[in-house]
Amino acid sequence: MNTAERHTLIAQAVRDAGSATVLELAALTGASEMTVRRDLDALAAQGALERFRGGARTLLLRGEEPPFALRAREAVDAKQRIAAAVCALIADGETVLLDSGTTCLEVARLLRERPVTVMPLSLPAVHVLGDAPGPATLLVPGGRPRPVEGALTGPLALASINALRFDTAVLGCCALSAADGLTAYDLDDATVKKAAIAAARRTVVAADGGKLGRTAFARVAPAAGLHTLVTDAGAPADELAAFAAAGTAVVRA
Repeated sequence: MNTAERHTLIAQAVRDAGSATVLELAALTGASEMTVRRDLDALAAQGALERFRGGARTLLLRGEEPPFALRAREAVDAKQRIAAAVCALIADGETVLLDSGTTCLEVARLLRERPVTVMPLSLPAVHVLGDAPGPATLLVPGGRPRPVEGALTGPLALASINALRFDTAVLGCCALSAADGLTAYDLDDATVKKAAIAAARRTVVAADGGKLGRTAFARVAPAAGLHTLVTDAGAPADELAAFAAAGTAVVRA
């Protein structure tokens, strides 16, 4: 087991159990207690968990958004399949407003190879689209980046969105349910997502199955306001049926 695999296993174990001791994590990973302590220090520095003497606890008990560093390691294969399915819905020549988040970052990696115009709403996606020359045209919005996440919010981000009209808005997802629609953990993020929906002819939501059936703090849009949902095989069947009944097209990657 390499370091990245061990970090993923430790982060998931702490998240699932709420907390774990160094002894428990050493037994789980087969690593020494000293190695586990270094792993916990590294994960705490990334915001993936909170250290305490002799172990670590999850930040999710506080109702906070899962940290970007932790989300980036979760369900990577599913996110890549979802990203491919999203890109298959986008035609050459389209203008695309691309939300922040780890799944949308996978979408950015694919769109940079396409003849489309993209305005990404996060610094990581700006870097992905700008680092490698390709057929995609990059539009860089204004805004204030959220710490660690790099999502662009605030008046400058909203002004950038409101000044343009897009064929497609691809939105990431904090939580999504047929009953409560699309919701977000952060009020500023929710405001940006609402503006994105208003600025686009259609809205495509990219969400792995673990996000469905959940509700976060800030409401963004009802299920009926979302044109297409792209998810994976792990999505709850009852939620998918309810979305389809609300008129949302459902694509399973």
